[in-house]
Amino acid sequence: MAELRISTQARTGRKRVRAAVIAVAFGLALSGCTESFRDHGFIPPQEELDAITIGQDTRDSLGQTLGRPAGEGVIGETTWFYSQYRVRSHAWRAPEIVTRDIVAVSFADNGTVSNVETYTLADGQIVDISRRVTESSIREVSIFRQVMGNFGRINVGELVNANN
Repeated sequence: MAELRISTQARTGRKRVRAAVIAVAFGLALSGCTESFRDHGFIPPQEELDAITIGQDTRDSLGQTLGRPAGEGVIGETTWFYSQYRVRSHAWRAPEIVTRDIVAVSFADNGTVSNVETYTLADGQIVDISRRVTESSIREVSIFRQVMGNFGRINVGELVNANN
């Protein structure tokens, strides 16, 4: 009878361990199905953007109140760009940008704010990036070939007149 109890207890223990392993595996499988979010960037709060006075605020005053942005215009400092976006990720899908907000602060030639614009993900356009490689016009030419190629370009008359 004692042997029967031990084997029954052992089977019950194995069933509990098996059930626990299945529960953990099921939990891990479900956790892979959940989505996760990551936030990137910074845009100033709307109250601070509303406080900007066009024609009076300058780069220095905005730098003190809003902070300098991560991005500026390509040519000079004509525009400051503040951007913020949220990315959703699933275990088996590629990450997807869910929201994107961009605030563009433009400056006039005298350094004062000329315009403040806000763009969202709906305002964006998809741009195809070309992966073409520009061929180089430089050929591998030996030093001897370069020197010999320049003999036809030398004007002896200019060399003689230059020494006089």
